[in-house]
Amino acid sequence: MSNVTIRDIRVILTEPDDIRLVIVKIDTSEPELYGIGCATFTQRPSTVKAAVEDYLAPFLIGRDVADIEDIWQSSYVSSYWRNGPVLNNALSGVDQALWDIKGKMANMPVYDLLGGKARDAAGVYVHASGSDVVAIEDQIHAFIEQGFHNVRVQMETPGLTSNYGAGKGSSRADENSGKPAEYLGPRWVTNRVREFDPNKRYAHPGGIFEPKPYIRNALNLFDHVRNKVGWDFEMLHDVHERIPPILGVKFAKDVEQFDLFFLEDLFSPEDNEYFRMVREQCATPIAMGELYNSPHEMIPMVKDRLIDFMRVHISQIGGITPAKKLAALCEAFNVRTAWHGPGDTSPVGHAANLAIDLNVWNFGIQEYAIFKDRTKEVFPGCPEVHDGHMWSNDKPGLGIDLDEELAAKYPFKEREFGGAWDTPRRADGTMVKP
Repeated sequence: MSNVTIRDIRVILTEPDDIRLVIVKIDTSEPELYGIGCATFTQRPSTVKAAVEDYLAPFLIGRDVADIEDIWQSSYVSSYWRNGPVLNNALSGVDQALWDIKGKMANMPVYDLLGGKARDAAGVYVHASGSDVVAIEDQIHAFIEQGFHNVRVQMETPGLTSNYGAGKGSSRADENSGKPAEYLGPRWVTNRVREFDPNKRYAHPGGIFEPKPYIRNALNLFDHVRNKVGWDFEMLHDVHERIPPILGVKFAKDVEQFDLFFLEDLFSPEDNEYFRMVREQCATPIAMGELYNSPHEMIPMVKDRLIDFMRVHISQIGGITPAKKLAALCEAFNVRTAWHGPGDTSPVGHAANLAIDLNVWNFGIQEYAIFKDRTKEVFPGCPEVHDGHMWSNDKPGLGIDLDEELAAKYPFKEREFGGAWDTPRRADGTMVKP
């Protein structure tokens, strides 16, 4: 026993980078000792706040902060039904905060608590996107000049109004961030300024998507990039489960010639069996997992060697405690980690990702969101990225803090449909996932 107990559990909501973040803070019986964790479920943040403060906090106040494993297991079943995104993110915020506290009590970084470093830093990939091949080519060159070696490429498809991951922008990268100069927010269509016509029929105004034009456009992009930028950098691409499975099988075969570092989310979780067809027909490296809630969903994908990179969102499965076990399972089957790390993984979540990245032998790559300066001010100790790698500051715990007074200056903004993920549709109105 540590004789240090949980005194209070609170949720801090903030939006410094135009993405809603959910942070859990655990105060302890030692007045100066606390921990923070990421519980960000940006599409349903208020439900996570209620889950933490109305249910987990009363269940856990008074518990010994040292008992992370028992706290996780008992909290996991405390609602009887488990593995939903709301409960798992709430549980993650508590779990990460407890690991932060344990590291501070031991005066050790969390990666040392997990067994120490297996590497000095974690290689990252960044996102290049735009309206044409020249815009993306320019961004890749800018990223390479900044020391990045791994770049995910996404491009708008002419004639379509819904393009996953392809923010509209100029052909020149912003000098400070590497993003397009008119970048309008990572990934979320709901962050973009758009006009809503009440006279038109909308389910969500997510735009029109058609699979075959997208596929042809993506292949043209890969061909251009390899011809103009070359082969001395790693190229990644995210399908985001938007195309019919049989077209996905063919797409995986067609992109083999371009030597991708990985092809991500080729199928939706409901279509996992199609990965077997891909494995039988080509050697394109496959990444999957950000849409999984339960760590158990990953088991057949790993044991049958259907994927090469495990892309789980750590807060979505419940935090560091289940993530370190899942990484160990993947190691036994030589599947590498590639934790989900977009802008809706808070800087605290990135610090948790990094702690595991530095420890596990089977690390593959880390997705990285380039945060604005104001976000770094809200989260002092935000992991630094240079020379294409994310580096730990080696401080005790997760090595990151939260300025609550400054965070309060960035309250949540109102959003259409509560900030739900916009649903793109086929030209005939059929919903596309996601």
